[in-house]
Amino acid sequence: MRILALDHGTKRIGVAVSDELKMIAHPLEYILAEPVADFLARLKEIIREKEVELMLIGMPRNMDGSYGPAALKVQAFVAMLKDAIPIPVKLWDERLTSTQAQRYLIQGGMRREKRKEKVDQTAAAILLQSYLDGLA
Repeated sequence: MRILALDHGTKRIGVAVSDELKMIAHPLEYILAEPVADFLARLKEIIREKEVELMLIGMPRNMDGSYGPAALKVQAFVAMLKDAIPIPVKLWDERLTSTQAQRYLIQGGMRREKRKEKVDQTAAAILLQSYLDGLA
């Protein structure tokens, strides 16, 4: 069984998945956030294909630890997911994951056009890896 992580965005939602031993996070893809029905259909497909047992959602926090407007959007997103999918959903602090993802992709020499496609799933993988590291 695996863990799936989502990096919530208004346009794209990054997806990453763990290996079966729950040691390594792998960027998987991004799914367009709209239309919601298409997003949910693809998400359910991934859950089934990858045999996911837990979904991790990045919770945006301000640097001082407080919650801002983006956190309210994620809470609404999580409420919708809990009604739509059959596995547990857990929130995880996602501070600076998108910034780290951008940095990794730039250091890897990825061109700007490609970075736009990869940043969401890379941020989801960073989020998931931080969770997996906490399990060890």
